[in-house]
Amino acid sequence: MNDLSETDIQYVKGVGPRRALLFKALGVESVLDLFHHYPRRYEDRRQIRHISQIEEGREETVQGKVLAAGNKKASPALTIFQIAVGDGTGIVYATWFNQPYLQSVFKVGQELILTGRVQRHRQLQIVSPEYEILTGTGDDLVNTGRIVPIYPLTEQLGQRTVRQIVYRSLESYAASAREMIGPALRDEIKLCPIAEAMRNIHFPETPAALESARRRLVFDEFLPVQLAMLLKKKQVASLPGSSKISSGGALVRTFLGTLPFALTRAQERVIAEIRRDMESDRPMNRLLQGDVGSGKTVVAISALLIALDAGYQGVLMAPTEILAEQHWRTLNALLSPIGVKLYLLIGEMGKEEKEAVRDAILSDEPAIVVGTHAIIQSEVVFSRLGVVVVDEQHKFGVAQRARLKSKGKNPDMLVMTATPIPRTLALTLYGDLDVSTLDEMPPGRGSVTSHWVSPERVGEAYGFIRKEALNGSQAYIIYPLIDESDKLALGAATDMAEMLKREQFSDLGVGLIHGRMGREERESVMRDFREGRLHILVATSVIEVGLDIPRARIMLVEHAERFGLSQLHQMRGRIGRGQERSYFLFTGQPTTEEGNKRLEALKATTDGFRIAELDLALRGPGEFFSERQHGEPDIRLGDLSRDEQILLLARDVASRIAEEDPPLSEEPHLYLRDLLIKRYKGKFFLGITS
Repeated sequence: MNDLSETDIQYVKGVGPRRALLFKALGVESVLDLFHHYPRRYEDRRQIRHISQIEEGREETVQGKVLAAGNKKASPALTIFQIAVGDGTGIVYATWFNQPYLQSVFKVGQELILTGRVQRHRQLQIVSPEYEILTGTGDDLVNTGRIVPIYPLTEQLGQRTVRQIVYRSLESYAASAREMIGPALRDEIKLCPIAEAMRNIHFPETPAALESARRRLVFDEFLPVQLAMLLKKKQVASLPGSSKISSGGALVRTFLGTLPFALTRAQERVIAEIRRDMESDRPMNRLLQGDVGSGKTVVAISALLIALDAGYQGVLMAPTEILAEQHWRTLNALLSPIGVKLYLLIGEMGKEEKEAVRDAILSDEPAIVVGTHAIIQSEVVFSRLGVVVVDEQHKFGVAQRARLKSKGKNPDMLVMTATPIPRTLALTLYGDLDVSTLDEMPPGRGSVTSHWVSPERVGEAYGFIRKEALNGSQAYIIYPLIDESDKLALGAATDMAEMLKREQFSDLGVGLIHGRMGREERESVMRDFREGRLHILVATSVIEVGLDIPRARIMLVEHAERFGLSQLHQMRGRIGRGQERSYFLFTGQPTTEEGNKRLEALKATTDGFRIAELDLALRGPGEFFSERQHGEPDIRLGDLSRDEQILLLARDVASRIAEEDPPLSEEPHLYLRDLLIKRYKGKFFLGITS
């Protein structure tokens, strides 16, 4: 059996060194890559019609004999090559421009099939048709007379060339494609053999054969990901934790008793799940997801306090200094009154400040540290780290989370996201984690209505913001850029803040915040906004998460087409945090159908879980989050918005394989083992070896 991933594309018949470079520009470096270079669509060219029946303006397929062929010079710069094709019922002319070499391709008397759009210029003709010359030797058709693949291409690689190379490669190599599962299991779950799937995904005999091939290949994409996640989960479960973190819960009860509201049933359920994890023999490895405003912070604080109550330290790590500062301020207000020690550690702090925090962390005193990447620096050492909470975890790579966890002896870990994750994506990206979901919103929040503002009505939006600000409300105005761009005709936060101060809101307090500002300046602006000295805060997406200012009831996002759907929903979550009605306004002139659908969805629903499903369907997993996740699986054919049943099947099979002792130790799973080692080596330990 050949390892098709090791067979260089250059040595495939019809490729060679020059074409190999063109294929490599498409990401095709081996025969296996070529087989995974899937058609982007198909054309059904099986219906062959008599020439007397074909219709002008339609895509038609005909079969006949070449009756005449020749070049003619229409002008010094234009050569026309034309053949007349007849089938006994009529004649159609095939025409090509400036391709005189075709004179050597077509001969009178040849039998061939043509496909293309029919035109009439004194006679019926098809310009630049797809063609297949029939040799009479029973050769299979490649370019017409069948369901024909249409491939993604690069310049200088045509469809005919790619089809011929793929077709020949399938003849030569498909039988060597390696199976991930044995024939008995494959038959049990009703999947076709991999070689058959490879052939039918490129050159299907029927639509049913194409669907069968796709189902098999999507399964093969999902299975390694699911198995890796389950093996990782099994490995984590086998490791001893710092200790069973068991406490009487006095701190948590005291904290919850100080809150001016009752927990939702969802919050109570999730806190109980976390407590059970922390009291177990294995380290917690849990994902907490919930819509904006669903109360994740209270749950995270409860996890931290469970650790502190048992004499341990806790960490809350956020991806930005603004969010870390907001968390620190929130926790300080809630926990200082009940005697909890709390420290902030971020990159912009002075040397002496950092050293003081590091010294405090080294002591055995239970405390909570809130910070950014500064926490995972080598000089930061914890004496007794019990629990790690990572907020907006998708903005951290696998290695960063691992470094934070290495600060203790396998501490419990809770990762949080305010971007609700569709079930299929959660199983794919976070299948190694237990998942808790806050699916209930606290009562007493005001409603948020969303409005798509046309460019000519932006002035009215400013007028509405001004009127509400004079009545005591506050507003955010968001721009996609910090500074003006030479390449993009977009408003920029710095320029627009000055213009708005000078013109629309000259008698109101207008502030500016963005990611490049220094800590003191940023803190000063946020303090003025929180305390009401600023009515309007002009910002970039830096305020996407974390801010909680109840009087901020209005948000205007300019050029909303420049943001992702989930990102826009996160921004919307900064308002509606008080009891009054709030207003989310956005402008946008998308140039694509997807862009229009994104903004229509934003206007239609405020349900974060529905937003997440729509975002996944529109953009796919690779762009679901604003930053590509390190180690994200390469899913080319699968569609997480429609292939849930195949994913669950792969999950079930992966679960059965993971329970083998040892897993993947012998045929038929050796290829799957090799694939996992190659893909995940150095990213995380799976408990398998080559």
